[in-house]
Amino acid sequence: MPKIAADRAPAAAKASAAAPDSSDGGDLPGDQPAGNRGRATRLAGLRALLGQHWLAVALLGIGLALRVLTQVSYHPAIVYIDSVKYLYGAWPGQDPLGYDAPLKLILLAGDLGTVELVQHLLGLAVAVLLYVLLLRRGVPRWLAAVAMAPVLLDGYQLQIEATIMPDVWFEALIVAGLACLLWKPVTSWRACIAGGILLGGSALFAQVGEILIIPAVILMVAEAGGWRQVVKKTVVVACAFALPVLVYCAGNYMLSGHFWLTREGYQSTYGRVAAAADCATLKIPAAESALCPTPGQQARGPDWLMHGLASPLRFYKAPGGGSTTTLISNFNSSVIKQQPLRVFDAIARDSIKLFALSRMTNRGDTRISRWQFQTSYPCILPTVCTNAAGTIILGVNHYAFNGPTDYIPLTSSYGGQAQVWGPGARILRDYQLSGGYTPGPVFLLSVLIGLAGSLAVLRRRASAAQRQLTLACLAFFTAAASVLVMSDLFEFSWRYQLPALVTLPPAGALGLAALLRYARRRRIERATSASAGRAVKLTARAG
Repeated sequence: MPKIAADRAPAAAKASAAAPDSSDGGDLPGDQPAGNRGRATRLAGLRALLGQHWLAVALLGIGLALRVLTQVSYHPAIVYIDSVKYLYGAWPGQDPLGYDAPLKLILLAGDLGTVELVQHLLGLAVAVLLYVLLLRRGVPRWLAAVAMAPVLLDGYQLQIEATIMPDVWFEALIVAGLACLLWKPVTSWRACIAGGILLGGSALFAQVGEILIIPAVILMVAEAGGWRQVVKKTVVVACAFALPVLVYCAGNYMLSGHFWLTREGYQSTYGRVAAAADCATLKIPAAESALCPTPGQQARGPDWLMHGLASPLRFYKAPGGGSTTTLISNFNSSVIKQQPLRVFDAIARDSIKLFALSRMTNRGDTRISRWQFQTSYPCILPTVCTNAAGTIILGVNHYAFNGPTDYIPLTSSYGGQAQVWGPGARILRDYQLSGGYTPGPVFLLSVLIGLAGSLAVLRRRASAAQRQLTLACLAFFTAAASVLVMSDLFEFSWRYQLPALVTLPPAGALGLAALLRYARRRRIERATSASAGRAVKLTARAG
């Protein structure tokens, strides 16, 4: 942002001109103490900075105000079903526990309200980082501000930041990893290592982060610079990406005997394929037939088939002492191989929901109310609720799948009784349900422009500035496509669409900036060519 420095001199000159005249008893500017002159210069520079980035500052102010309102409206924070995994170790092995590290560190110094505060600040930091990164890649200030607006203003983003869940940390790692790889025009070796570790570390907060190796590798290949350089950087990024995953898996192996991030693979796949299967025509062994859900069970959707108390998966045991895991995996494979179109149709129908004008859900989807502000403290039976005294009661199951549930009050040091400030909660709910979210057409437009900008990487005659834009567009677009499609492969939830906020609008902004730059360059070339043609004609006539 070189213009900022350039604007400091005129601003300082104006400040000096406005100083009192010596004849009136004032000091000349040169007679002011050095400290005062330095302070005046800094203030002038700050005013120039705020003036240049007024739209971003205004959006940040609104985003901050919304987060303050959220913070004071729900005490100590919003506790969700999965929160008990991180607070009390429930359902071991279902999700990676990278979130445990920041959560427990913050709880050493505060309570769940402190965790929420940190997560709100993290959401603001993500928006600022996106804005600065887009500016560095050549996006106009107004367009960069528009691209960060969804993170700042989306009601579902505010709600997830207020919830004891790892989602905002996952978003932050995606943006931080991409920022490392894109910070300079050519990715340095250190940036390859740092970016790879950050993107790989995201998988410790949400397993779907494993797919982010794809945009990292694609960016290294697209950056070019000679095939040896491409191979070396790709290997470095891949190794750095794998490092946190391997360390976590090794630690898991030492503690539980399993070298994995989670044990959820076959269960997540079962939910999707069982909901789509036509069991009347499916050819499977008799030992697997109990895994076929009834039409009524299928209508309850993939999430229920994975986690429901009456799901066929919940009670299935391999007959004759066989491997339950193997038979479930075989059932999943049979559905995918025999009825691929049914599975693909289910995934495709879920994927396009992101682009709807309203937050639509179908029967069987995870209820969207879980991600909406409530006017009373959220109660999600049988895991989270409050008693008459306002104590938060949690259902904790310390078994991997089946087992008894212990109902315990939230640890008092975590923040005490649930309290909801009614006026604030109503404002937030009305805001969220009355359009305070990113409309689907915005995501659709971002996809189309982001795709066009990504394909522009293939242009050989692109200018250096345009190439910087298209490479960054490619990175954000492939990150969005990878994470969103991989999530939809297993089930649809509006929670799993939240990474779109930090990937698709930036991809759209970068793509639009690249296309605008290309169009401007074409106009200049045409004008130059036309001028040259007229000059040739005039010369010919003069001769």
